[in-house]
Amino acid sequence: MLNFTHFFDKNNYDNKLAKPSKEALDNVFSLIKQEKTLNKTGYYSLVHDYKALEDSLSFLKKHKNFLETIKNIVIIGIGGSSLGIKAIDGMLKHLPRRKNIKLRFLEHTDPIEIQKTLNKIQLTQTLFIAISKSGTTIETSSLLKFVIHKYKLLTPHNKKHLIIITDQDSPLSLFAKEYHFDFFEIDQNIGGRFSVLSTIGILPLTLLGYDTKELLEGAKKFQDNFFERKEEHVLQKAIFLAKNKERYPINILFSYSSVFKNFNAWYVQLWGESLGKIDIYGKKVGLTPISLIGSIDQHSFLQLITQGVMDKTVTFISLDQANYTKPKIPKLSLKYLESTDFVNNTSFAKLLSTQQIATMQTIQNENIPTDHIEINELCERSVGTLIIYFELLTSAAGAILNINTYNQPGVEFGKILLKKMF
Repeated sequence: MLNFTHFFDKNNYDNKLAKPSKEALDNVFSLIKQEKTLNKTGYYSLVHDYKALEDSLSFLKKHKNFLETIKNIVIIGIGGSSLGIKAIDGMLKHLPRRKNIKLRFLEHTDPIEIQKTLNKIQLTQTLFIAISKSGTTIETSSLLKFVIHKYKLLTPHNKKHLIIITDQDSPLSLFAKEYHFDFFEIDQNIGGRFSVLSTIGILPLTLLGYDTKELLEGAKKFQDNFFERKEEHVLQKAIFLAKNKERYPINILFSYSSVFKNFNAWYVQLWGESLGKIDIYGKKVGLTPISLIGSIDQHSFLQLITQGVMDKTVTFISLDQANYTKPKIPKLSLKYLESTDFVNNTSFAKLLSTQQIATMQTIQNENIPTDHIEINELCERSVGTLIIYFELLTSAAGAILNINTYNQPGVEFGKILLKKMF
């Protein structure tokens, strides 16, 4: 359901950059396999562990009558606790099985944004989901306090309007037990930015009506293929990017549809927070992610890519236009605008696809390394595949860079300083 065109499939790179050897591929694969075997991170096991799905379906069945009254779901969380949910809902919102429930996010301490998000929210029609792995993220805990106070969620009758997802035995978990809120715990070994296929993502997405079993199946199939050495392009790309980090330190994700806007934001956190580290030799390393949406950003960033400093790689994501034949551009000729008539009677999807191809070829003509992911159909299975692809790519790149891909000490330093300032 996803077609991959790789860096080495075409002569779109400097001939001095050799394709990775079998020995190099084997070495990187052994590092990833060791991570999985030693359980360095828990995200590898999520596609085989259906507890999140079972817990979510059980919750739906238990609270069926109450959930039928819900018209708003408000996620209280930030970063890995919100971006994955937002990304998947953004890509799948067009599906007819998606319930008519407004999904909102309280993830910012901006007072204007808080009031805007909660505007016209009636408690009787709303379910709040507080998500924080540590339970002490200052944005999440502060917003949770605000919501509890504003909607009197500590009163027995209102408690059903708040559920909590957090790490096992975290302060937030202890709070939920103390005050008898419904809560779900996840493995502490699953980092926030790698957690969307855990209960953190599966529960809200199931509540919205998505087929989350298919989401997990898509991810499972691709990950199984990866560990069976059937998706070597992931290792090839990781080696290319990591070994050429000085030459190409900037990695652009150029997605050709507005439905990928939130997915791009998820990618930026995953790539940036995972790979910007101090390596085992004490050297600061990293790869910088940039998010672009086509065709909009052709008019704002393409000039820099093609004629600016040659320090970028570009990954394109697009949809197979054959599956999206409507709407079409009318067969209408307007006086003085006749020069644009060559696209008349063409679907907007075909126009967008042709723009993507033209942009990619323009960039390739400048010998800028590109690769392309084409999605035949946006559905739960293809989105699950896309999610796990980028997670595995990130893990492989981190292993080559000799860093801990799964921590974020720089973020923690900021949290400590914030507390001192108060």
